[in-house]
Amino acid sequence: TYQLLNSDEHANFLRKNNKNPGDYRPDITHQVLLAILDSPLNKAGRLQAVYIKTEKGVLIEVKPYVRIPRTFKRFCGVMLELLQKLSISAVGKREKLLRTIKNPVTQYLPINSRKIGFSHSSEKVVDMNDYVKTVPTDMDFVFVLGAMAHGKIETDYTDDYISISEYPLSAAYCIGRICGALEGKWKIL
Repeated sequence: TYQLLNSDEHANFLRKNNKNPGDYRPDITHQVLLAILDSPLNKAGRLQAVYIKTEKGVLIEVKPYVRIPRTFKRFCGVMLELLQKLSISAVGKREKLLRTIKNPVTQYLPINSRKIGFSHSSEKVVDMNDYVKTVPTDMDFVFVLGAMAHGKIETDYTDDYISISEYPLSAAYCIGRICGALEGKWKIL
């Protein structure tokens, strides 16, 4: 059978195959998706899209109104089905809630947008509430985060690289801070 590899269940298998178990953390992606899709920002209709790029380069589009399974085991099942069938449709409908799409991600991003990368290693430490206030109201935001245990995302399309804390933060906590700042800017309670 096929399985979505993760560091908890498959650590021995990964080590035997000279793979770093820390590189196999779909649980982080699960936490991030729950954090952003459950946010008041998304529920108010302000989230346009979520894109996931796997380490192997597969690009996945997640619709903002999809309901991600609450348990990690069920999430792995859905992601495995997505990678095998290339899309997941709504029950009884033809609309695709999750689907693999062609690279590069830049072709799907809004034209008039500020693309912001996040890294603890950035020397530009900002208060997220103050930072979002500096972006003009007619400009869209694109946030680029790494949903991984360690490392830094490298992109050639970000306008800015920032850190939002003097401490390393989990990706899910970063999402919480970003959503909170935008909810404050747009008065979403």
